[in-house]
Order: sequence, then structure tokens, then C-alpha cells
Amino acid sequence: MSDRVRIMDAAALNRALTRIAHEILERNGGLDNLRLVGIRTRGVPLAERLATRLEAIEGKVPPTGMLDINLYRDDLSRVGPNPVLRRTEIPFQVNDACIVLVDDVLFTGRTIRAALDGLMDLGRPRMIQLAVLVDRGHRELPIRADFVGKNVPTSPNELVDVQLEEIDGHDEVVLVRPAPGGAGEGEDRP
Repeated sequence: MSDRVRIMDAAALNRALTRIAHEILERNGGLDNLRLVGIRTRGVPLAERLATRLEAIEGKVPPTGMLDINLYRDDLSRVGPNPVLRRTEIPFQVNDACIVLVDDVLFTGRTIRAALDGLMDLGRPRMIQLAVLVDRGHRELPIRADFVGKNVPTSPNELVDVQLEEIDGHDEVVLVRPAPGGAGEGEDRP
């Protein structure tokens, strides 16, 4: 049995996204040439929510896309012989754009490295920034988020479970601690 501790409810999640939207606008001086790209799976609805908030503030919606990174993962051999491939949909030019890559949890940095490889195969952005809902530490690669909803110090065997209305039917972020003496999961779920 594991211990589940809620670290963000729906209201806190929404406040974090609103703050991130304001920070994105402040850092970039508006929406000119700004594009949002959500990493499948939970980065996509987060990118769409950020686009909605940016539209409410600026009066126009930034172009938004979705990126599947499965073929760029460095642990593909561990995933299994037939990884699940989903569509990448980038309905805009990547060249010379300011891309804000959006994901739910930043942990080791390997997902972001794979996303960077996937974006670079589509063109050469002027700049790539990273927005994450939760940064839990334990980086294995030199990657840092530009915009963070909440920093949550964790141990490597804990799990951060982000649940979103669009996928899971409700919004919350939960820290899952393994039972004493039990083996914990070291990776966040896809």
C-alpha cells in the first residue's frame, strides 16, 4: 500500500497555470512569434489551457501543437518491442519561432531531451523555453524549466501523479509515497 498526499487541488492547479501564462507574456513581451507545444500526453491539455489563458490576457490565441516523443526516447528498448506511437501535430512553422514546450512533470530531464530532439527535426526555432506544472528535482541531464507551477522536492522512489480533467475526469496533483519497505516507482507515468 502506498501513501497519497495531495499537493495541488484544482484551484491551485488553475492558479499555477494563470501565473505561468503571465510569466510567459512578461518574459517574451507578448505573443508575437510565440508558439506552444504540449508533450503528449498531459502536456497537451496543459498547453491548451495556457493558450486559453494567454488569449484571455492578450486577446489572441497563440498557435498550439502537440509532440509525441516516443521514437526519441533513450529508453525505447526498455519500453517494449512495440511502443505506442501517437500523432505529432505542429500546425505552424518551427523555424525562427519562440517555442514554449509544455509538460506536466520535470524529473530526470530525459523526456525534455527527447522533445528537444523531436522539435529540432521539425526546424530551427529561434528559442525554446520550458513550462512545467511540477518540478520534482533529481535531474540526470542539465535541463531547467523557465516556468514552474510548483517545485515539489521528492525522493527518487516517489511518484508525482498529475490528473487532468481532459484525461482523468478531475484536476489534482498527488505525491505517491511507497509503503515502507516496498519498492517505489521511479518514473512518472506517461
